[in-house]
Amino acid sequence: MEKFGFIQSIRDWSDQYPWLEMLSSLTILIIVALIANFFAKQVVVRGIRKLISKMKFANKEVFAEHSVIRRIANIVPAIVIMNGIVTVPHLSEKVITLVQMLSQAFIFLTIALAISEFLSIFNLIYQRNPKSRNKPIKGYLQLVKLIIFIVCGLMILGTFLKKDVFTLLAGFGAMAAVLMLVFQNTILSLVASVQISSYDMVRIGDWIEISSLHADGTVIDMSLHTVTIENFDKTFTTIPTNKLVTDTFKNYRGMQLIGARRIKRSIFIDQQSIHFMTFDEYEKLRNFLLLNDYLGEKQTELDTFNQQLESKSVYNQRRLTNIGTFRAYIEQYLQNHPRIAQNQTMIVRQMQPTSEGLPLEVYAFTNTTVWKDYEAIQSDIFDHLLAIIPEFGLKIYQSPSGADLQLISSYQNIHENLSG
Repeated sequence: MEKFGFIQSIRDWSDQYPWLEMLSSLTILIIVALIANFFAKQVVVRGIRKLISKMKFANKEVFAEHSVIRRIANIVPAIVIMNGIVTVPHLSEKVITLVQMLSQAFIFLTIALAISEFLSIFNLIYQRNPKSRNKPIKGYLQLVKLIIFIVCGLMILGTFLKKDVFTLLAGFGAMAAVLMLVFQNTILSLVASVQISSYDMVRIGDWIEISSLHADGTVIDMSLHTVTIENFDKTFTTIPTNKLVTDTFKNYRGMQLIGARRIKRSIFIDQQSIHFMTFDEYEKLRNFLLLNDYLGEKQTELDTFNQQLESKSVYNQRRLTNIGTFRAYIEQYLQNHPRIAQNQTMIVRQMQPTSEGLPLEVYAFTNTTVWKDYEAIQSDIFDHLLAIIPEFGLKIYQSPSGADLQLISSYQNIHENLSG
């Protein structure tokens, strides 16, 4: 009886100080919430992680690195507070309602963040699949995340307004035009992402060039709103996804797939150096191993043709030219070059003559797409052609420089002095 009397006396004393009873109840509730949080994270979460680490399946380290389970565990203390706040005495209904609303909003937000984290993990696992380079899904997952957070925001808003989510959606129906204007870029990017994926226009790792946006490099990331390109000067260009649909761009994927890269460069020949070959030049060029067969076959062809002519005038007969022989030499040189792709198009052609000379264009493909190797092969080829062209009696066209004009002026002065 004395024990019950002591308890009753404590109750009577505490009734005189309601704020103390309220404060002690809140303290107990917070301690219980902290204990629940500790148990959820230190026992349940660690137990699940250890269970995952012992399981044998691919990509288990991805789940271990991310905090999906830990985020979900944050719901436990919020549930304790939301349900335990009603047991705290001397609290007004408004405070209890506000705490419950905040706890419920925190639960909604935590669930949305956990789902977003899970989608990020799914994207990381998908990117480890070699097929993901052809069909990236990051843009679609970002759209799903956006929808989830919009729904979460509506549920939080409905919680504070004490209205159903569907009632809020019905009210937002009248604002559809405004929403379409606000999310215009998102809608355009979504449509562009679907088109890019459906038509396989761009993949991660493709080398693309967009001249209008000064982008020239490798695609390293494709998301819902943007595409990131690492340029060859190690800068980054971020462009809207819909630009790949509305603007023109060049994709070098075909070059990478066939393993060959095109050479398309011209040598400008001084047209005054073009002439029929003399006998001495013919004999000299026959010492070229690459031209021996060509000169023999060509000379036989020309002799046969000239014998059929009624006119014996040398001007009406066909003869070998140094430009034609040089073109044949380039063809033979390319056909015997070990770094030229022989299964691709190979042409040596004359272009339209200009005031800068006669362009002799080399059109061929190297058997590598590595930039450094490609430039080295191309340079070696034209180094050789530029060095050997005087052997054919040809000259490279070059605009007069200051040294050339000075030399002409010196000749004129010498001529004037001799004349004087």
